[in-house]
Amino acid sequence: MTEALWYNTPAKAWGTGLPIGNGRIGAVVLSEISKETWSFNEITFWSGQSELSPKVYGGKAAIKEIQARYLGNDFVGGKLLAEQYLQPSKKNYGTNLTVAKIHLEFDQPSAAPSNFRRELNLDKAVASAQYVLGGHNYRRETFISHRQQILVSQISTDSTQGLSLTLSISSENPDFIVTIMGDALGFQAHALESAHSDGKCGVRGRGIVKISAPGGSIQVNNGRLVVKNAKFALVFLAFNTDFRQTNNDWMSLASAQLKDAQSRTYEQLKTDHMKDHQSLYRRVSINLGGNESAALPTNERQSRFNESGFDDPSLFALYFQYGRYLTISGTRADSPLPLHLQGLWNDGEASKMNWSCDYHLDINTQMNYFPTEMTSLTECHAPLINYIETLARDGETTAEQFYGSPGWVAHVFSNVWGFTDPGWEVSWGLNVTGGLWIASHLIEHFEYTQDKTFLAEKAFPILKKSAEFYLDYMTIEPISGHLVTGPSVSPENSFFTGDVKDGEQQLCLAPTVDTILIRDLFHFLINAGSQLNTDAEFCSRLKDALPKLPPLKIGKKGQLQEWLEDYEESQPDHRHLSHTIALCRSDQITPRHTPALAESVRVTLANRQARADLEDIEFTAALFGLNFARLNDGESALKHVGHLIGELCFENLLSYSKAGVAGAENSIFVIDGNFGGAAVVGEMLLRSSNSEVDLLPALPSKWHSGFVQGLRARGNVEFDIEWKDGNLTVVTLKAFSPGRVTLYYKNHRVDLSFDSLEVIRLSNSLELLSKA
Repeated sequence: MTEALWYNTPAKAWGTGLPIGNGRIGAVVLSEISKETWSFNEITFWSGQSELSPKVYGGKAAIKEIQARYLGNDFVGGKLLAEQYLQPSKKNYGTNLTVAKIHLEFDQPSAAPSNFRRELNLDKAVASAQYVLGGHNYRRETFISHRQQILVSQISTDSTQGLSLTLSISSENPDFIVTIMGDALGFQAHALESAHSDGKCGVRGRGIVKISAPGGSIQVNNGRLVVKNAKFALVFLAFNTDFRQTNNDWMSLASAQLKDAQSRTYEQLKTDHMKDHQSLYRRVSINLGGNESAALPTNERQSRFNESGFDDPSLFALYFQYGRYLTISGTRADSPLPLHLQGLWNDGEASKMNWSCDYHLDINTQMNYFPTEMTSLTECHAPLINYIETLARDGETTAEQFYGSPGWVAHVFSNVWGFTDPGWEVSWGLNVTGGLWIASHLIEHFEYTQDKTFLAEKAFPILKKSAEFYLDYMTIEPISGHLVTGPSVSPENSFFTGDVKDGEQQLCLAPTVDTILIRDLFHFLINAGSQLNTDAEFCSRLKDALPKLPPLKIGKKGQLQEWLEDYEESQPDHRHLSHTIALCRSDQITPRHTPALAESVRVTLANRQARADLEDIEFTAALFGLNFARLNDGESALKHVGHLIGELCFENLLSYSKAGVAGAENSIFVIDGNFGGAAVVGEMLLRSSNSEVDLLPALPSKWHSGFVQGLRARGNVEFDIEWKDGNLTVVTLKAFSPGRVTLYYKNHRVDLSFDSLEVIRLSNSLELLSKA
């Protein structure tokens, strides 16, 4: 079965276009009969500039004073001090911007078209459109080569008259200049906007669009390239920016990239592109079953999805592989930056809002990388890991200036300019574990790869400095003796203390998400220190601090408490579910080992779902799905991923946040739902911790027969799983590092030990079939 998104109707809006990319440059292709538009993006094309943190904002003395207020239950006084000392003003923060739009207008017969089909082939990473017009076939293919760092498009026809088209470039950027370069158009772009900066600072870029038109002519007319009667046309697009450049060499890169691409045939470029993409994409295959819906265009399948009760198993498989496709297209090992709020792409909407198209550190950026390790794309984690390293370095100044503490800290969001300070409103800006949350991906990368060099040279040093900050910043709550964070928030929620004079509050001591992240951090560093035989004294401090962290608590309604105290939620319909990461992204809560706490998460989810006014958006649906998968509830997990695909995605299956949420006037493209949804599908089939693996833990009845090959588990182990009629038939384990694991399937359990490169096959009752 070809894994593809396809449509028999033209793409007239951004949410119907097809995304392509190479980890640095990206485009959304909107194909119609008479024209095609490429909405073109580049990951470093940012407004704003690097700016220093404020001079000492209060430092240690101010933090101690604020903490004293909260220890004395003076929430009003504590917030006033926090606003004084921990609320910097917004400066030239910036945002990622769309670079330009490339317009292709075709001079074609006026006859009615037939057999129109546009497609995004996930295995080939090629967007295409084809149709019949006037008795002749027309076809367009567009891809972005990672090897050549260039967009390539071939437009062809079997018409004896050839084809004719006009190419032009437009941009919403105020400083954008198009120049004529023979049979090419050059353009200079300056990333300027005034919603997130002063409208005067930002990255500069230069690009070239060049056409080759064998058998035809190319003319320049009013700043446009006009092609007449060509046998076929090849369009090349190259673009680069001055981001992090120390000289002007970047200005000539586009010419060099064009020259290199034109030294190859189109077939060579396409073959090299596909081989490069498939070396990653083909690592995992999946089949969840299918029915007659699989033959329908993607938009028709999506429109029927809810009504059918999500009875389209192969659409779930397609969505899973689409998430992997978007990862490969959006974030490669050599990408200069990781995926942002909209991945690599940009519809221009979030850039205009208070949100910014940036790096949100309170779930969105993390979720972009949820499926990366488990779906065998570990190299694609590199841009995020490199970004975390930069964040940690920049966060040392914030730790010193705002908190008077060693180590490093970052908060609710960041940009490409090293922003790690609190946000400019304490009610949401004091997410004091935002940096740690994103840095937990260092832990995940090591757990999956078992790369000791990475552990010693990157993960341990960065995470140790994070722990140094929290050890210094936290304080003892004198009654309980607990070691607590604060002032801090549970993103981005608020509560009532029970005292009328306090009103609605956001800041407190030890919101649950802080404790979860810090506990995992300390445990990891203690184990890593032992493995590396290093920092014994520091690890001893962590061991002393661990039992002082507050326990996870169950509230009076049976829910997992979001805060240290059982406060009443002031927004029980809120979209964030940060505290549930103890279940869906950590082993601190599991049905097997902590059943009461697991049940409290189920109650939390039920309480949110019961709200008619629930903020129903893409990452919330994914979080519901992830939590239910961890609760072994496949039917509920399926329901939420199905809802995500059917009702929280555009026609092109890119996820969005509904209008009305967080000030959005329109539904805004936010890509984390795509990655979160892919992770849910993976977790339903395979769940792993450092010592345990569950097979088919949340298999829903609609996926009654199928297989998955190439899923990764912690411990550097790969699994192929087959099942029929709802039951496991055979599982194959491939070890890439020596280790041991306890494997579970329903009521069956087996303890396995293995050497590197060993392959083990087990039956449906986990009995050994072969070992090699």
